[in-house]
Amino acid sequence: MKLCNKEVMESRDSKPRPPPPPPPPHRLRININGNSFFVDRGTLAENCEYFRALFQSGMIECRKEEIQLQCVGVLGFSVLLRVLDGERPTLNSDQIVEAIECTAFLQVSALTKHLINVINSENCLLMYHTAATYGVWELSHSSALFIRDMYADLREELHTLPNKLVDYIQSLLPSSYMAVCSHSPSTELLPDVQRTVWYLEEEPREWKVLTHLPASTSTTMAGVAVLQNRLYIIGGVHDVSKKVVETGFCYDPETNAWSTICGPQQLRYNLTLIGHEDCLYAVGGEYNKKAMSSVERYQVSDGSWSFVSALPVPAASVASAVAMNRMFICLWRGQGATDIFEYTSKPDQWLLVTTLVHQHSYGIYMVAHNDNLYVMRNGPCEDFLRCVIDCYSLTSGQWTAMSGQYGNSKGSLLTAVVRGDSVFTLSRQVTTEYTVDRYRWRPKREMQGFGRIGSMYTFLLRLPKASMLITDNSLDVTNDQNIKLLSECPILSPQCSSNL
Repeated sequence: MKLCNKEVMESRDSKPRPPPPPPPPHRLRININGNSFFVDRGTLAENCEYFRALFQSGMIECRKEEIQLQCVGVLGFSVLLRVLDGERPTLNSDQIVEAIECTAFLQVSALTKHLINVINSENCLLMYHTAATYGVWELSHSSALFIRDMYADLREELHTLPNKLVDYIQSLLPSSYMAVCSHSPSTELLPDVQRTVWYLEEEPREWKVLTHLPASTSTTMAGVAVLQNRLYIIGGVHDVSKKVVETGFCYDPETNAWSTICGPQQLRYNLTLIGHEDCLYAVGGEYNKKAMSSVERYQVSDGSWSFVSALPVPAASVASAVAMNRMFICLWRGQGATDIFEYTSKPDQWLLVTTLVHQHSYGIYMVAHNDNLYVMRNGPCEDFLRCVIDCYSLTSGQWTAMSGQYGNSKGSLLTAVVRGDSVFTLSRQVTTEYTVDRYRWRPKREMQGFGRIGSMYTFLLRLPKASMLITDNSLDVTNDQNIKLLSECPILSPQCSSNL
């Protein structure tokens, strides 16, 4: 006698069902050439594309307590685990090769970023060649850019690379040393032809004009920074009234064009602007002659400003630097003490890193080279035109007073920019390039001074050759073609309307 469908279903339901498979273990053992590593499964899934795909595949391997890896080496995987644990290890040649192999096969962006951060003149060729071989294109490109900026110093060593890789380096644009002075906005009735952005042409060793500032731009007490090879100018004042320029400006050297961007939610001048990890940070500053502690972050992707963790104390015109993809500032504490803080986005906070104590003067500028922070300050009152430098190692956590003093009768170090293993400084009389050593800067060459008065901002931009051959007429930013109309600025969008 046949059973009806309902009876069949009841019969099937009465059979005991197998228990569900056990959840995967929290800790996973990774075996590489007989070496075992015990790693948190969640950490691997969060940071490694390879393991994320494996754990989501439903394959039997995703539930095993032990996985054999044959595509990476022990050294490379050890570096990976240290990076995922928050360390920033220095690497020898063998570790570099295996770490690149590891990030290529396991697809670990955190490891790739760390490798980019530790590129230097000693390992850049190895980084470039190995990354190109394994197809880690972000690292390969970053290494090539580093080599391009140090092309003259590394020229003799490039013969060790395949011709195709050398050709790619030569196709890239080198960084140019740039400068702009402090200027207030101009008017149609009283245009200021001196409101220009300059670049150093290093072969003739002289300064040349790249572009004119838009008429409504102010670089007086403004924030100036470069992000993604674009120049940003935020804030600044119109005149002695300290009325703040509400609109921000952006210059793109690729198109030789200026555009406007939304200004910060809090009007501010005498601020510090920092470009870091695809964002701009407007740090501190003043408003109505009062120092502020607020900090805002600008997301380039959507053109919006938002507040982040405030400074420990109100501060204006603070020194800053980005080293090893970490953002640092100097805060004057008084009594000869300068505190150095690091900003971390996860969690959103400012962390005290170290304190520099000097009884005569305070930190006036800071630059970074590799894992070192260099804090420059004027000498004691009787020797104000000299500049002394203290070096702080992020790796060892130690301060070292650099031997000698920098600057001379031609002028002190008012500002500095690091490119490769060189640091450029300038004054009205001379532009000096130094070779950066750990505890000493060795003079390399002198070039034409930047013969302008007032405060100066210096930075690096990669300039297309066409931009460096523009006629004076094409630099007239009163022409509507050279700057977008204010009506196109995101400041007029609903989320920014409160700033008007």
